[in-house]
Amino acid sequence: MLSWAVMLKLPGLIDIHVHLRDPGQTEKEDFFTGTCAAIAGGFTTVIDMPNNVTPVTSLKTLKRKIEIAKEKTVCDIGFYAGSLGDNLDELMKMEPYVFGLKLYLNRTTGNYIIDKDKLKDIYRAWKSDKPILLHAESDVVEDSIGVAKAMGKKLHICHIASKFELSTIMRAKDKGFNVTCGVTPHHFFLTIDDVRKLGAFAMMKPPVEEGAIDFLWNNLDYIDVVESDHAPHTKEEKLSRNPTFGVPNLDTTLPLLLTAVSEGRLTLERLKELCFYNPKKIFNIKTDENTYVEVDEEEIFVINKKMLYTKCGWSPYEGREMRGKVKRVFYRGRKVFEDGRLFVGRGDGVVDTGEK
Repeated sequence: MLSWAVMLKLPGLIDIHVHLRDPGQTEKEDFFTGTCAAIAGGFTTVIDMPNNVTPVTSLKTLKRKIEIAKEKTVCDIGFYAGSLGDNLDELMKMEPYVFGLKLYLNRTTGNYIIDKDKLKDIYRAWKSDKPILLHAESDVVEDSIGVAKAMGKKLHICHIASKFELSTIMRAKDKGFNVTCGVTPHHFFLTIDDVRKLGAFAMMKPPVEEGAIDFLWNNLDYIDVVESDHAPHTKEEKLSRNPTFGVPNLDTTLPLLLTAVSEGRLTLERLKELCFYNPKKIFNIKTDENTYVEVDEEEIFVINKKMLYTKCGWSPYEGREMRGKVKRVFYRGRKVFEDGRLFVGRGDGVVDTGEK
């Protein structure tokens, strides 16, 4: 076994796209279990999305969510504001406490979809240099970028999954548009064959597109961040007549990426850019120099549900052999994880409201 002296040291990684389900659906996940999964997976900062059962579209709902998080989180956590187009007067009230504004232009969990006709009004009401994040699939991507460009808005397109979507963003970037994008582990690592095999346990929005994996990897230079889109659901929901969209990812994102490094598909420097430096810069995230992760690059292990900290207790990658394992995590100078064991208590983490 390698000694700790030769462990690979990474900064505490940043996941700018998680759904921790708290408040409202804590049978799937909550701020404690979700941030435990983050720590175990090498992520020490997460930013949670606003599509809760009661969507975070007002200062009141946002502050309630922040207070709940303070009692449970074990790592740094931040939030986004949401909008359905009917809360324009609330947007700048929420702005000081969030890292950006998230809008849903296609149907997904919660059906918090906005009318495209309202997009300009929302853009206009968001008088901030913090990013607007979009769930935007297919041709919606091009329209959304055009509107943002015309109005001078900073845009981040979440979970790019198709050749068309990434090609559209590539053209926009080449023209100098202020747009960034993220790709999820499931769109990097799950194939159509995996989807057929896993059934509902590989249902997500946007879906895996046949042939897209190679295009995403081959154009990695245009991708700014890896975002987990950690979206836990219970096994019962996945096995129901109307299965839910989404897969858990916080425990497994880094091992998947480290395995890609061992296979020569990714460099360690690029991994750090995608999971630390770029998200830190794009979203203006404060980090602590005494927060870091130690990884054994050579350790081989198989993903199994017993190793998972996510409350939902399953993974679409179960049974896969990985090369590269998180061994220890230090959070603000304190050891919080070692050899599969967490040393944390509810509320030990910090809620970062993104205030300047």
